[in-house]
Amino acid sequence: MFTTFFYELKSAKIPVTLKEYLVLMEALGADLANRRVEDFYYLSRTCLVKDERHLDRFDQVFGHVFKGLELMQESLEAEIPEEWLRTVSQLYLSDEDKAKIEELGGWDKIMEELRKRLEEQKGRHQGGSKWIGTGGTSPYGADGYNPAGVRIGQKTNRNFRAIKVWDKREYKDLDDSVELGTRNIKMALRRLRKFAREGAADELDLSGTIRGTAHKGYLDIQMRPERRNTVKVLMFFDVGGSMDWHIKTAEELFSASRAEFKHLEYYYFHNCLYEFVWKNNARRWTERTPTWDVLHKYPSDYKVIFVGDASMSPYEVTVPGGSVEHKNPEAAAAWIKRVTDIYEHCVWINPVAKEHWRWTPTIQTVSDLMDGRMYPMTLDGLDNAMRELMR
Repeated sequence: MFTTFFYELKSAKIPVTLKEYLVLMEALGADLANRRVEDFYYLSRTCLVKDERHLDRFDQVFGHVFKGLELMQESLEAEIPEEWLRTVSQLYLSDEDKAKIEELGGWDKIMEELRKRLEEQKGRHQGGSKWIGTGGTSPYGADGYNPAGVRIGQKTNRNFRAIKVWDKREYKDLDDSVELGTRNIKMALRRLRKFAREGAADELDLSGTIRGTAHKGYLDIQMRPERRNTVKVLMFFDVGGSMDWHIKTAEELFSASRAEFKHLEYYYFHNCLYEFVWKNNARRWTERTPTWDVLHKYPSDYKVIFVGDASMSPYEVTVPGGSVEHKNPEAAAAWIKRVTDIYEHCVWINPVAKEHWRWTPTIQTVSDLMDGRMYPMTLDGLDNAMRELMR
């Protein structure tokens, strides 16, 4: 390529010498052009052009010889997705290899060791079995394997073995404008109805008007309040993590609920209910609502519906400090107990297929906390859940 460039310049009557060409090659060998087209242009022009009268012809030859080089540079400098790089460092073990790796201990032991290693560790580690790093068998880090540890700095689930995930996550709000795939969810929710006529009289009472007119002998227009569903519903939606697989179903349920219930309040939580919830996932760190405030605000006649897969580490339900993203002072089990004590009508709807519940211990734990009132997100499951709420 560079030899062709040299001869093309000579053909264009630009007085370049072999010595100047060798100087350019030496400069390129020292990487003075930084592998950038623009830098190479100025470097070659400096080495090969001695008279400004030849600059226009140099530009023409440069554009002719190196046509398309800039596009090649863009493809070379394109940002490689982080996931590609991470995959290279992930650890792949056979089932036999995994069985040989022993747990460090229980919750207290693992967290105590984490505190010690944070104090002792001074640099980055890769592929190890002890320190906080990546691609190894250590209980702490990312893209490796350990029967029970703290996952740090990994975006997605891989082995579903972590007892705690040390991570900051961002979630999207559920979309209430989603077009329902079927009418089943909406029809099932309609069982949860209690109609009454309350509020301002803004609807024509045709039967009353006819009776009044016939009785009085003149037109007697009568109005009445609109007939509305007076059931009040409080919903808590699990977002992020393993719920990402069920986002479409959750949005369908959310959309149907907004359409069916006039008196609907909703909040988000992650994995399980803790001491705060939020309305907007984009501002969940700055606009939290204490769970106590929610329980004090909405009276006990509200129907409460939890929506979540209840799939998490057991410590997230039963142990203070077990939450994924913060150190919760009280276990999630305590908050679920408070909700069930205050609200008589309370159910948990689980998008995980019921035949798979037995493979996740926390699903049974949460179901027990709900006194068995956990239902699958199927037509029969929703129908049974609405029947339970109307008792």
